[in-house]
Amino acid sequence: MATHTGTGRTARPHSVGGAVQRTAPQRTAPQRTARQADLLTRLVALVTGQGFATFTLDELAARLSCSKTTLYALAPSKPELVVTAVKEFFRVATVEVESAVVGEDDAARRVVAYLRAVGVALTPLSRRFMDDLAGFGPAAAVYRDNTAYAAVRIREMLVVGIRAGALRPVNADFVAEMIASTMFEIQRGEIFERLELTDAQAYDELATFVVETLTV
Repeated sequence: MATHTGTGRTARPHSVGGAVQRTAPQRTAPQRTARQADLLTRLVALVTGQGFATFTLDELAARLSCSKTTLYALAPSKPELVVTAVKEFFRVATVEVESAVVGEDDAARRVVAYLRAVGVALTPLSRRFMDDLAGFGPAAAVYRDNTAYAAVRIREMLVVGIRAGALRPVNADFVAEMIASTMFEIQRGEIFERLELTDAQAYDELATFVVETLTV
């Protein structure tokens, strides 16, 4: 999962080589009331589907049928509210993606399951959301960190498969970087729009390519 920077350029994920320490995205939800949790879920759906740059707090409150005071209970300002929503999106997505590989012992199918789960998890992210993300560094950093984490998870799976003899003895760091770069291109959308592929279809193609290339 890759991201855009606030300069108009799109930043590639961090290196996933052995010197880089990964920090797992947050999987446990912060303590919130049931009403706050429901509100945050609806906020995530709104901003990922329609973006966030043009919304004012008044408009967000109106769209979510709540008061600004209720929104302030989630975060003290609109920028922090957006970051909270993006973090929540990736918290839920991480749990869903990781659950897709639980119990999968075959190394190749594990990588395939992970990549396809990433594609499914990122489907709600609209192009408008991605464009808005490009102009807001704090939220873009959350996206970038999760992309880096996904790349390192893939590297870990490759290393396990290679050591078990189930995958070809390739340079896992290089392959993980290649996969992460392709994930980055998928989320940019430009190349795959020209190819008339949806993001989910692109992830399917990537998963097939990786398995066909690396399977012994």
